Amino acid sequence: MGENIQKIIIKGTLLLLGAFFCAPVLFLLSGSVMSRYELGESLLPLLTDGERLITWKFFPAYPTFEHYRKILFQTPQFFIVFWNSMKITVFILLGQLLIAVPAAWAFAVYPFRFRKLLFTLYIVLMLMPFQVTMLSSYLVLQDLGLMNTHKAIILPAVFSTYPVFLVYRGFCDLPKGLIEAARIDGAGEWMIFVKLGLPLASGKILSAAVLGFLEYWSLIEQPLAFLEDQSLWPLSLYLPEIHLEQAGYSFVASIITLIPAMFVFWSGREYLEQGIVASALKE
Repeated sequence: MGENIQKIIIKGTLLLLGAFFCAPVLFLLSGSVMSRYELGESLLPLLTDGERLITWKFFPAYPTFEHYRKILFQTPQFFIVFWNSMKITVFILLGQLLIAVPAAWAFAVYPFRFRKLLFTLYIVLMLMPFQVTMLSSYLVLQDLGLMNTHKAIILPAVFSTYPVFLVYRGFCDLPKGLIEAARIDGAGEWMIFVKLGLPLASGKILSAAVLGFLEYWSLIEQPLAFLEDQSLWPLSLYLPEIHLEQAGYSFVASIITLIPAMFVFWSGREYLEQGIVASALKE
């Protein structure tokens, strides 16, 4: 009897916590189908700088899809910034796959000189925030003539050290005897990498891709620093440009922005957990 009560308490607590963390999403969903009149009433204290608190109804009295129609069929600028975000994110992940995975394999398999020192430098660079490297990155990109282009966002992220560290943990789990056995059987280094390394470390590679998508889909500082032309902006810079008087459009745009991230998270949540665990491990 005591165990049943304990299970009920645990489940009830988890349900309450789940409802609490899902409240912002429900807030967006309800706001996206509210009419302009209801939104105006709810957000009036924000518009008038009043001292009253805003009121909110999670179930609108008169739901409407007016804001969805406006965004999806009458706002071409939204689709421009949407595909800008998709282009930036996809090209970054593809570039990291071509650069980070072979680099991680080299660190994990080949005992070259100064390997640990170089890998420690990688970790130090991984811990440095963008604010520290922003000025140097700006000067380099300006000298290369890449400012105000998507390449200014994509190229620095392609050479990020974090996916190298994450995939490296996966390659380190490979049995050394298996690699030696493949070499004895006559397999070349490229064949070992493709046939053994990639399949056995696919979990860490996918976890790096999931974490990378969730990070680069919502970039703010890099586009704000390196992009001047608003037609090149990603979604993360477009949303703050929507005025409070157009709150309904903002809710809909936020919902559409959330869908790809939720899809990637739901599809790769197991790999995401592996990535979080691996990032907590130390050399």
